Amino acid sequence: MYLVNHGYDPRRIIALTFTNKAANEMRERIASLFGSQEAAKLWMGTFHSMFLKILRFNTEKIGFRPDLTIYDTADTKSLLRTIIKEWELDDKKYTVNAIASVVSAAKNSLISPVDYANDEHLVKRDIYKERPRVADIYAEYCKRCRRSNAMDFDDILYYTNYLFRDNEDVLRKYQDFFEYILVDEYQDTNFAQHAIIRQLASAKMKLCVVGDDAQSIYSFRGANIKNILTLNRQFPALKVFKLEQNYRSTQTILNAANSLIEKNTQQIPKRIFSTNPKGERIPVIEAYSDFEESYIVANKISEMRMLQNCNYSDFAILYRTNAQSRVFEENLRKRNIPYRIYGGLSFYQRKEVKDAICYFRMTVNPDDDEALCRIINYPARGIGDRTIAKLRMAAAESNVSIWAVLNDLSSYDVKLNAGTIKKLESFRILMADCINFGQNSDAMALAEHVYSKSELVTSLYSDSTPENISRMENLNELLNAVQQFVKDNEEAGNARTRMSDFLSVASLATDQDNDEDDSPKVTLMTVHAAKGLEYKNVFIVGVEDELFPSLRSNDNIQEIEEERRLLYVAITRAKEHCVMTYATSRYRNGQTHPCSISRFIYDIDPAFLNISGSYRKVNKGGERRQLFEFHNSRDNSLQDKISMRSFVPVKHASDADVKESDNINSSLCVGMRVEHSRFGVGDVLNLEEAGSETKVTINFGNVGTKVLLTKFAKLRIIK
Repeated sequence: MYLVNHGYDPRRIIALTFTNKAANEMRERIASLFGSQEAAKLWMGTFHSMFLKILRFNTEKIGFRPDLTIYDTADTKSLLRTIIKEWELDDKKYTVNAIASVVSAAKNSLISPVDYANDEHLVKRDIYKERPRVADIYAEYCKRCRRSNAMDFDDILYYTNYLFRDNEDVLRKYQDFFEYILVDEYQDTNFAQHAIIRQLASAKMKLCVVGDDAQSIYSFRGANIKNILTLNRQFPALKVFKLEQNYRSTQTILNAANSLIEKNTQQIPKRIFSTNPKGERIPVIEAYSDFEESYIVANKISEMRMLQNCNYSDFAILYRTNAQSRVFEENLRKRNIPYRIYGGLSFYQRKEVKDAICYFRMTVNPDDDEALCRIINYPARGIGDRTIAKLRMAAAESNVSIWAVLNDLSSYDVKLNAGTIKKLESFRILMADCINFGQNSDAMALAEHVYSKSELVTSLYSDSTPENISRMENLNELLNAVQQFVKDNEEAGNARTRMSDFLSVASLATDQDNDEDDSPKVTLMTVHAAKGLEYKNVFIVGVEDELFPSLRSNDNIQEIEEERRLLYVAITRAKEHCVMTYATSRYRNGQTHPCSISRFIYDIDPAFLNISGSYRKVNKGGERRQLFEFHNSRDNSLQDKISMRSFVPVKHASDADVKESDNINSSLCVGMRVEHSRFGVGDVLNLEEAGSETKVTINFGNVGTKVLLTKFAKLRIIK
């Protein structure tokens, strides 16, 4: 509006953003001020839409025809899959997702196929990963795209850069044409986007960017924080205007965020403030385990909702990784608290989880045709859709299951070549082995056997893309779910837990996940997905070292600083109440592992935190670095009105407090305090003899009352 009011021609202003949603919102705001006709004159849209427009005017300069088509992600992967298959490469090493990721990263770094092949570091990396022909695939992919007169999304930025670099007349034309360049969310720009902006703006130096370096959290997508941090070096006349007033959060929440982010070395210093009420300090709640953590959060949501008289939609649970959602989903369901997964799928709806569940289903019921068809070629075995269609037809004609056909192919009219029959036989042997194993095994043993034989997890090891890492985490979390289910049943005195028992629970959860009504729901999402959103009450869970910050960032200062920015983003999503939780033990890979509170908690000024009890931070060498002691605030706040029973950190039993006994049955008595590896510390309410077994009833506080068999519960007695 300012530029148009000062005489700039709207047709010569280009405004760039990242999403169609943001572009449409900008257009609507301009239209509301000047009318839709005036708004339509602006070059306003996403980077890709605006630069594709420029490319279409200049296709002959880069060797394309004007009628070029744009490949979406599915088209790109399909072409790469074709090349890999034609060249008879090992598709377990040359996975389509991995190759697509490498090609995308190369283009966004403006690395041509020739440059890639001549880069010693990249070539050595590919050899190390046992896929030395990546450079050849990249070159062939680009060649076939040109032959088809097609570009993918990355090509739009890639060729725009080369159009301007190699055609000075074209660059000068657009430099002269655009009177002003506006860019939104500049902290999220990658190398290619930044390079285009530099070329366009270098003549007139009329550039305005908006961004927050403290919210640069997408390096895994190619975003480069240096683009915004060093912009004043490339444009010395640049003026920085700090928009430091926040209209969302309480001042205490902002103070906590300020004290956290100031520990970063790479930043544009600023302090956000608000004229909103001061607000309450941020509770940091210790849970005995991830299991208890989910109970605490569910309990507190129920209590806060009643006290505030608000909707479930006012609550959000933010976590670092998708796999963390499972235990929260389960406990929200137990409390009949409706929820939704924002920007993703509920745990049991995720592809890799559904694939594993289908393997489990087949071990219980091999005649389950839908499960069989889903997994017969996953991981890839070279069994295509045409083969599956033939099997379906043969089964339907004989009124039997596909499994029956596989077990006696020669008796059915299935026209298959010898190679396909061999692949089908390999799958049949695999599943027959799992089915036989399951007849005499509990659910956990069978799940582990299926994982091992099917290579569900090992098939993902070939590349370390964020998507693959998330899939591995979800598969491991499914194994945790099975293990916990078996242990719970064992401790409750149930007979051996079979896979069919677990599948009954999983199918019920899946059915509930399909609920699509519009009623208010608690939102669950990763912190990355939460950027740009806001909620009245925010829970940030799993704030532990090796989780938040991630284990993969431990030895890299830049990555640690991005993880700190990620927590900053999480905290500033909260409008009135922000709660952080962490567990002192977490269930991973079938075992309970000790956890420590995140180092980031120590970056926050303790004046803005509310922690009951005390906690310590110990460095890797074991030396105590800090000791903070806090007490509950005594003001008349909502925090004080809520029953603190759910939020008091669980007292952990030290070895000195534990009574050693070879026969715990004879030592237990009503009133004793005991410790359980997952439920925490509780009080014995009742003891009951059940034949040769002893049942104990224990009140574990946060997770409620449990009835357990002492034989399996592995309790420790606290003096």
